[in-house]
Amino acid sequence: MRRVQRGGAYFRIADAEWADPLSAAYSVASGGRWNPPGSCPVLYLNRDLQTSRANLARKFVGLPYGPEMLDPARAPVLIQTTVRNAEFVDAVTDDGCIDLGLPVTYPLDEAGNEVGWDRCQPIGRRAWDAGESGIACRSAATHDRAGEELALFVRTGDLALPIDRRLSFDEWFQ
Repeated sequence: MRRVQRGGAYFRIADAEWADPLSAAYSVASGGRWNPPGSCPVLYLNRDLQTSRANLARKFVGLPYGPEMLDPARAPVLIQTTVRNAEFVDAVTDDGCIDLGLPVTYPLDEAGNEVGWDRCQPIGRRAWDAGESGIACRSAATHDRAGEELALFVRTGDLALPIDRRLSFDEWFQ
């Protein structure tokens, strides 16, 4: 697997009521793009505000309303944290995607459809089993190959991310 260096500021969309907004417990229970339910803990993070906004908007696709209609007092907050500099599996560059068996058009396939979790989860499992720190990937929420996310693998004792800043809905979703 190819690797890319990543670190610095990242963002997590969180429910304002969550006791620990940087917990990976939800991904263990429900799974995600890079981990099937009941498997390894993964903390899914957004590289920037635009990707965070796109990920929230994605949850409203097909509904008769969008996130702009949410009551700001009950809407998601955005947690800014700092990820230590490290090497992560590369699902950002064309060569990295090819090496993982993904199309260069990732997060879309050759036909223009979103690459499914069923194709990504085995890659995540292999990366976890190989002791990798996580996967840096193009965002499936933006579909423009510009948005980036980080699937940070949470291993016992190695994750102590700080909450650098908590942004209210009005502050981050404009």
